[in-house]
Amino acid sequence: MTTSITSIFETEWARWHHAREDQLRDPLGVLSLTGLHWLTDRPERLPDVPGTWWVTDDKVFITAQPADRLEYDGLGIAGVQIITPAEGAPGLSVLQEHRVLEVIRRTSRYAVRVHDPAAPGLLSFAGIPTYPPDPRWVVPGRFTPFDRKQTLTTGAVVVGLEHHHIVSGTIEFTLGGVTERIVAFGDPDQLRVLFTDATSGVTTYPAARSLAVGAPEAEGAVLLDFNRATNLPCAFTDFATCPVAPAQNRLRVAVEAGEQDPRTNC
Repeated sequence: MTTSITSIFETEWARWHHAREDQLRDPLGVLSLTGLHWLTDRPERLPDVPGTWWVTDDKVFITAQPADRLEYDGLGIAGVQIITPAEGAPGLSVLQEHRVLEVIRRTSRYAVRVHDPAAPGLLSFAGIPTYPPDPRWVVPGRFTPFDRKQTLTTGAVVVGLEHHHIVSGTIEFTLGGVTERIVAFGDPDQLRVLFTDATSGVTTYPAARSLAVGAPEAEGAVLLDFNRATNLPCAFTDFATCPVAPAQNRLRVAVEAGEQDPRTNC
């Protein structure tokens, strides 16, 4: 690769990397999380969260007084409020002044995640550690679709939870002289992979990294740019419920590209 092409590659990667870090600076994003509280069928007050919370018949109940300053769907909560978050979906937001109390459902369990723009993790964020970008980690592959979409179940970083993923086919590629075949997640026009490799738990986050692949070209041709392998939210916070990579996607080689573990490589 000539110097000019290498310079373009590095410039494009740097632009992508900076956009990725800017995304993490969202004042109510992943780095703003300060708590994850699992709900039961017994009404209770949660640490540093106003109101009383519980679950009955797959519905979350909240009781609050005007002084609690809780708001849902544009209205203040005074008395009882019932909300029904969807399984595996982004949570429903209960506002409490400058904070967002995100109500989630995971494997039929319910929890409240607290987002605070004054969170220490957000205020101290100094960027994501990465391997230096290198065009050698841009690898051609071939996508082979399944006859029909399938559902793949994986575990989660929270013991007892499961994630159910739509998978569309497999991607085969050769890396470091080793041929790998991994499962591709999502629709065929927006493929991504969730994987681990020989760096996982050493220099990269152990549970999984994610790589957007996009849509295949003619005859299933795809490019896997491992320089853009990203951490899941659980790499940055203990208050996430991310999936772990499936056994089929545990690469045998060391992918020394993309984002590193922010907790051990800062």
